[in-house]
Amino acid sequence: MPLHYASRLRVVLLRLGQAVHAQLWFPQTPLAALLAFGGLWLLQVDLGARWRPFVADLLSGQPAITPAVLPPLVVGTGMLIMALGLLLRSRVAWVMALLLAATAVFSMLLGQHRGGHWQLGYFVLLLALLLLAWRRFDHASIAAGTLFAISSVVMLLLYATLGTYYLGADFKPPVVDLVTALYYAVATMSTVGYGDIIPQTSEAKLFAVSVIMLGVAVFATSLTAVIVPTLSRSLQRIVNHKGPRMKRENHFVVVGNSPLATNTWRELAKRGQPVTRLLHQSVQGDALKNVDVVVGDPGSADVLREAGADKATAVLAMLDDDSENAFVVLATRELGGSARTVAAVNDAAHLGRVRLAQPDMVIAPQVLGGELAARLMCGEEVTLDLVMQQVFQNPKPQP
Repeated sequence: MPLHYASRLRVVLLRLGQAVHAQLWFPQTPLAALLAFGGLWLLQVDLGARWRPFVADLLSGQPAITPAVLPPLVVGTGMLIMALGLLLRSRVAWVMALLLAATAVFSMLLGQHRGGHWQLGYFVLLLALLLLAWRRFDHASIAAGTLFAISSVVMLLLYATLGTYYLGADFKPPVVDLVTALYYAVATMSTVGYGDIIPQTSEAKLFAVSVIMLGVAVFATSLTAVIVPTLSRSLQRIVNHKGPRMKRENHFVVVGNSPLATNTWRELAKRGQPVTRLLHQSVQGDALKNVDVVVGDPGSADVLREAGADKATAVLAMLDDDSENAFVVLATRELGGSARTVAAVNDAAHLGRVRLAQPDMVIAPQVLGGELAARLMCGEEVTLDLVMQQVFQNPKPQP
């Protein structure tokens, strides 16, 4: 019984989200706002009213730097930049936001921040919300990768430059201005190391080691973040379009790889109808050699749009999971268009829940099998009207 109510609640929430166009802004926009607020809060608590004098001193080249300033400055700045990445639903930005929030939590637990229990609770809650929303951050775009690369380099430059300036007396010759500190930071993080500025103390040497290791890691991950989306898109085009790409208009979109979906696609193709198949994952072999195929999450509006669901004659949701069939119907309606929606029902107990999604037609062959078997065993009459009623359980009466 609790599962029944949970399923109904999920469908109701989906319909509510459809009404407010949640797919366009949720959860990335609220999470980005929370992350940006957290970054500003860190800077406000740790720098407070000193931030304006600090910026002025920084611009003049003689900032008053203490070790306590570096963590909130780097983490807070990183949060502000990564908030932009969350708006793009970038997986890289989500990972960075998670790491930055975790860093803030551990710093507070270790007493490195001035924030109290309220701030600690805020970042713990932000961590939990980010983890709950991990499925929504699945984009790997060049823009997000570039943003990640720039923000990583900026944060590393802040750490290396300000750290070098703070430890200036521990170098030979001493580093006494920000320009020299920036020069040493770039030379060290790029592993060039001209040797004209040498760390003398253990603290300075360990700091130089950390800059070198972080520099190698940042440059490698930044390059990967920019290149991988390009390669991923190229590979996805190869996988998604095994067969000839047809013009996806006034066609049928058959969702799923169940026996019902396969047979429906085959019969439509026999009748010369244009069909696009939408699958969770690609199929090996030559089974779909000359078929227009899209691979992705059928419940995603972006994937359905790629399959041309917004310009289709009909979208037939024929997955093995009845809940997913209902979500496909809801996502198709979000796209607008005039496509009719057909939802398959595999379990008679789920019939009412699928109808909540209000598809144009419900097809229930499994329900028919059970009904016919029971009637035949009991010697009851089986009529054509009964068969049609059980197979095509239309939730919307036709005029």
